[in-house]
Amino acid sequence: MLQAVARAISLGFCLGGCAVGPDFVQPSAPDVSGYTAGRLASTGSAGVAGGAAQRFVSSADVSGVWWRTLRSKQIDAFVKEALDNHPDLAAAQAALRQAREVAAADTSALFPSVTGSASVTRERLSLAQFGETGPAVLFTLYGTSVPVSFTPDLFGGKARGIEADLASADYQRFQLEATYLTLTSNVVTTAINDASYAAQIRVTQEQIDGQRQLVSLLEQKFALGAVSDADVFLQKAQLAQTLALLPPLQKARAQNRNQLMAYLGRLPSQDKGESVQLRALQLPRDLPVTVPSLLVRQRPDIRAAESQMHQASANVGVATANMLPNLPLSASVGGQSLALASLFGPQTTVWSMAASVAGPIFDAGSLFHTKESKVAALEQASWKYRSTVMTAFQNVADSLRAIQFDAALLRAQVEAEKAAADSLKILQAQFKAGSTTLLTVINAEQTLLTARTNRVKAQAMRYADTVALYQSLGGGWWNRMDKTPASEAKPAGIAAIFVPVGALPATPGAPVD
Repeated sequence: MLQAVARAISLGFCLGGCAVGPDFVQPSAPDVSGYTAGRLASTGSAGVAGGAAQRFVSSADVSGVWWRTLRSKQIDAFVKEALDNHPDLAAAQAALRQAREVAAADTSALFPSVTGSASVTRERLSLAQFGETGPAVLFTLYGTSVPVSFTPDLFGGKARGIEADLASADYQRFQLEATYLTLTSNVVTTAINDASYAAQIRVTQEQIDGQRQLVSLLEQKFALGAVSDADVFLQKAQLAQTLALLPPLQKARAQNRNQLMAYLGRLPSQDKGESVQLRALQLPRDLPVTVPSLLVRQRPDIRAAESQMHQASANVGVATANMLPNLPLSASVGGQSLALASLFGPQTTVWSMAASVAGPIFDAGSLFHTKESKVAALEQASWKYRSTVMTAFQNVADSLRAIQFDAALLRAQVEAEKAAADSLKILQAQFKAGSTTLLTVINAEQTLLTARTNRVKAQAMRYADTVALYQSLGGGWWNRMDKTPASEAKPAGIAAIFVPVGALPATPGAPVD
């Protein structure tokens, strides 16, 4: 009997060899050789921190720990703390494990379902119900049963469903990589912004100190009758205007610090004051520029969009298979005996086998339209994939152009600051000699303050542009391991004998990293 059950199950496996619906084909990369019109070689330079020339290196790989190219131990510490503590990363790990558990659970549909039962019944029956006369019969009935049920995957509907599950797990995997990339990029960029605000506050405070000294000097000259009270009030008005620049900068820095604490997994009140200084950062001399054909394999958002397209493709197969017949098979073997000792004897064995064919005959077009909805979903996913690819290439091109032109901007800002400082020095000497007005000097002071502030912003922008390039190229996740045991499906214990977690079928058409 057991051999007959085994033969029936084997037949079911053999019948389940084909899968309806489209086989997923990995989309090809755009047929382009570069990201921008024209060739990029290197940037200009300026003689300040953040002003080093940078060179674009074609086909270079992206480091998995790209933030270390800035040579900042504090930034490295920030990133490590964020990766250890931020809840979004832990949530992404859990989402990946959930998707893998779903795939492992659905894989059980490819195997027979085997249950077991044992029973003991004490009964007293009247012979009258059998048309006999005599005393009632009292007996104990012992029974065992091992039912086996299996529906062979005749048209691959179950296989396509598992394929969709595995594609969903791939999507969550690349969502994890995207979360990792976004978090690390945000931490580094926010730390750079904090350094920029701090430098702008320092420049403004230095200007305020100088203006206060000038007010004090004018008040002394006014007491001696050397200047008019109008000059004193004019300088005080300028001092007040400069003082008004501080609160917005301090507010922006405080809020930026709160955001940095959130990225680190801290509350705002847990800010310990750690910070980065712009002049302590170093720009990497060589910047990687990935070959365009590899970008589609390295951007997490592109890979996630591809996984969604793969899932949609598999769902078309599931919907197609649902329109076709299926062949449920069942069998049961056990025993029944009035004595427990003879329950497992050859004379008490009972068994049964059954097979049936079931399929839709009339459903008013429900299954057809369901399949067509999945086809439309596949088309939608395909167009979304193309949109994601276009956005990714634009991101890289934007970053490359930003690095190129912001290097020129920093050089211009450095020259503007130097010219403004020289102009103010000359005008201050002329004012002391009485050959120019105080208003001219004040205007020169304001020009210098603006130039210094813009130079600080341009310095920070060069570091931020570098971060944006690493982010747009995918962040080098393929050179590190972001998945942890928290993202893996758990072993199923005894059940793993029948459906091993590690025995999930390979996804047709799945890319190999």
